[in-house]
Amino acid sequence: MGIEVDLYSDTLTKPSRAMRAFMCDAEVGDEQKGEDPTVNRLQAIVADLLGTEAALFLPSGTMCNEIAIRVHTHPGDEVLLDRTAHPIHFEAGAPGMLSGVQLTGLDGTRGIFSAAQVEAAVHPPSRYAPRTRLLSIENTSNMGGGTVWPLAAVAAVAEAARRHGLAVHMDGARLLNAVVASGVAARDYARDLDSVWIDFTKGLGAPVGAALAGSRAFIEEAWRYKQALGGAMRQAGIIAAGGIYALEHNITRLAEDHANAQHLALGLTGIPGIALDPACVETNLVFFDITHTGIAAATFLAALETHGVRMSSGIAPVSIRAVTHLDVDRAGIERALAAVRVVVAS
Repeated sequence: MGIEVDLYSDTLTKPSRAMRAFMCDAEVGDEQKGEDPTVNRLQAIVADLLGTEAALFLPSGTMCNEIAIRVHTHPGDEVLLDRTAHPIHFEAGAPGMLSGVQLTGLDGTRGIFSAAQVEAAVHPPSRYAPRTRLLSIENTSNMGGGTVWPLAAVAAVAEAARRHGLAVHMDGARLLNAVVASGVAARDYARDLDSVWIDFTKGLGAPVGAALAGSRAFIEEAWRYKQALGGAMRQAGIIAAGGIYALEHNITRLAEDHANAQHLALGLTGIPGIALDPACVETNLVFFDITHTGIAAATFLAALETHGVRMSSGIAPVSIRAVTHLDVDRAGIERALAAVRVVVAS
């Protein structure tokens, strides 16, 4: 049986027919020369959304993180971030490879750390220690369970960072999920940051791209590394148009994904052997523990796929992650719950 309900990740979303048509009709030019009107329009929309001076269209969110780290640091510097953060686990060692920096993971709660933890982690000036130069926040926290950073917590850790001369970056791969869930405007989240990016390819449903934002000086330097890393493109308006369509049509609908995630979580709590707290499901990520089913995670996932449902491994060996998105409706959630019941009972 093929996969009919795919909860592996929101990166699997496919562009709608309307988005595809919008992309096909996009006006294009040479984006390296600043002559692609669609790329320019997308960058202006993102800068306005985040309240920054400028923004830069990039092929991926990972490139956004890596360019930001490179601009904010020098080789031998230290970056503070949560121990579950994307650059530590999912960027192929690029911070060390490309920027020569040391990553220090803070032991946050579900991906959220405190100002006191930042204060304690910053190295005082010393010839023996790395220079702590950058603080990175992931909002929402993926491996924290889709956790939304409270605005006050962002402000507090940013203030602590500033006291020690650190730049502050936000990995905003799912920032707009946080915006929809919390009601806090994106520009309010960005107010205390030196750089921030948003992804178009997750819940927003575009096929390619992300945008990094900050001051004009930051973006000018970011362009240098975009060029160096092979991220500069030519007639990129065709793919940038997907980002424009996503921002104009798919932000508020993220609430549907959150509602479906909550429905999935509540349904899972009624299945013997499965453990999770629905109150911890704040956005579109659902992590649940299968320890008491007696089934190994790999076996569980393989069995689900025989019923046309796909999920992925979570934070721990006995944890499963399911991610809701625009290509899975409420009927798909019900089918996923039915498949889990059969797998657990078999």
